[in-house]
Amino acid sequence: MTLFARWLMLALTLSMAAAQPAEAQSILRDSETEQLFNDLSKPLIEAAQLDPKVVKVVMINDPEINAFVAQGQVVYIHSGLLIASDNANQLQGVIAHELGHVAGGHSIRMYDGMKKASVIQILSLVLGGLAMAAGAGEAAMGVLAAGQQAAMGNFLSFTRAQETTADQAGAAYLARAGVSGRGSLDFFKKLQNQEFRLAVYATDSYDRTHPLSSERITALRTNYEKDAAWSNPTDPRLEARFQRVRAKLAGYISDPQQVLARYPESDKSIPAHYARAYAYHRQAYRDKALAESDALLATAPTDPFFLELKGQVLLESGRPQEAVAPLREAVSAAPNQPMIAAMLGHALIATEKQDNYPEAEKVLKTAVNRDNDNPFAWYQLGVIYDRKGDIARAALATAERYNLEGNAKLALVSAETALRGIPSGTPDYLRAQDIAMVSKAEVQKDKKKK
Repeated sequence: MTLFARWLMLALTLSMAAAQPAEAQSILRDSETEQLFNDLSKPLIEAAQLDPKVVKVVMINDPEINAFVAQGQVVYIHSGLLIASDNANQLQGVIAHELGHVAGGHSIRMYDGMKKASVIQILSLVLGGLAMAAGAGEAAMGVLAAGQQAAMGNFLSFTRAQETTADQAGAAYLARAGVSGRGSLDFFKKLQNQEFRLAVYATDSYDRTHPLSSERITALRTNYEKDAAWSNPTDPRLEARFQRVRAKLAGYISDPQQVLARYPESDKSIPAHYARAYAYHRQAYRDKALAESDALLATAPTDPFFLELKGQVLLESGRPQEAVAPLREAVSAAPNQPMIAAMLGHALIATEKQDNYPEAEKVLKTAVNRDNDNPFAWYQLGVIYDRKGDIARAALATAERYNLEGNAKLALVSAETALRGIPSGTPDYLRAQDIAMVSKAEVQKDKKKK
């Protein structure tokens, strides 16, 4: 391969990599958090004339203060952004902006911007290669450098235009939904402070993918302040739920010592009890974690998420039999929360009492019927089928699990095992057939890549 050809391939590879979103982070799922996201985003999704049943707001475990949209109608919120948000209104401002990207089809149009930049890149490489072949090495390097700069400038201009469009669209959605833009401006000020801390003192955004926060604040302030919704307060109940979820998340993923410093034992608020419960649980201080969960239940004895917390602490501390009662109460209080049902199923199985298995099977079937995107629930259901001696359906549950986890090879093996034992033409047989077909195609695709 010639040096020129290698340069060409490298340039194209870098172009593609630059436009692909970071989707490798793990998704964080929590019933209370997802319910909050749904309620915060629904009026904004409707204002964007999108379908709330289709658009999803998903949290990923990443400490950066960021959010993005990939292909499809999914808004990804980094855990770091949720923790950094001071209130629900700030998070709504971020979601409104990302919905601007969804409604504008920006994840698809991103490839148009890449294509234009790549054309400039390729032309510069061709001209540079011709100059090099003619023996004009310095001229070749100059052409290549100029071409790279022009291509990058073209691409950055494209992404900045998308960000500006999304800002304006987000402002319109907030206005239509009657939600104040105050939180949006406050969050941009937070980003502006971060830019200063990172020594980003640029006077313009020419060499950036996004406009500077100062530019965005200037462009949006007038629209927000003259909007009728500017002075609208956030529903206090929604704000209280946001503070609970933020504290809960901090306790679950942040350094426990930092959590305890931020939420000292002198703080008797609900968010503080929530944060400390998870921080103590992660440090294996079971009794302290249970004391915090009991303090929460003292304020709201039937709250399904407080009951779920107590059940989780008991289950993960090796006391599954004691976990069953609060988890049963949680499922009874929130029958439409399949992740809580999946935890109850896990606890029932972990007791290793055969009398609990029929109940476990029932709640796990209900859980996967309401939310079939939960690999853990499918795993637990597979355990139940295996203990019943139903190897074919255990294999089908395992195939579902591996299919969700993106392991096509193991999904195919499990689906084929299921097909050999499930009666032909039944719904379970057809489902196994579907998984086998999709997984086989993925396996063949992977073989071709190698």
